[in-house]
Parts: sequence; C-alpha cells; structure tokens
Amino acid sequence: MIVVYVVAAALVAVAALLALVRVERGPSMLDRSLGLDLLASTLVGVIAIEAAWNRRTETIPILVALSLVGFVGSVVIARFAAREPEGEEKTHDPDETDDPLEEP
Repeated sequence: MIVVYVVAAALVAVAALLALVRVERGPSMLDRSLGLDLLASTLVGVIAIEAAWNRRTETIPILVALSLVGFVGSVVIARFAAREPEGEEKTHDPDETDDPLEEP
C-alpha cells in the first residue's frame, strides 16, 4: 500500500511542478489562471493523500472548501475574461428582441 501512496504523491508533485511552470511562463492571463486552478487541484490531491495515509476524516470539509474555492475562482476569471469590450454591441439572433416584454 505504501507504493500506491508514493506513486500518487509523485504524480501530484509532477502536476504541481507543471502547474507552476504554466503560471510562470503564461503568456496570457487565462494560461496563468489555468495554472493556478491546477495548483489548487493538486493541493486538494496532496491533502487527500495525507488524509488517506493517516486515515483522517476530519480533513474532508477542508477538501470540499478548497474545491469550491478553486471552482468559483475559475468561474470568476472566465466571466471576467468573457466580457465584451465597451465599444461593441451585443449580437442578437433574429428571434431575440431588446424588450423581453414585447409581444411577437
């Protein structure tokens, strides 16, 4: 069973190293945010491996909280990056109208 923990820890360490490389090299903000999201996921993996190694169940709420923080952070960055420039108008489908209460 020790071999499984060592292999899992090695894989998580490689993932963390690659995530740090992505954060450092970039080149764009989205690449860096992807690296930080992967780093948060590897942190969850490290805590999960430690919890399995020591047979501790009290770290499960920490795992859930870190997972939620990683997810919400990724969603916020994606929404921020998806905003349209102020000078451009939204494009609409022909079926859409500006007034949602307008009758067809």
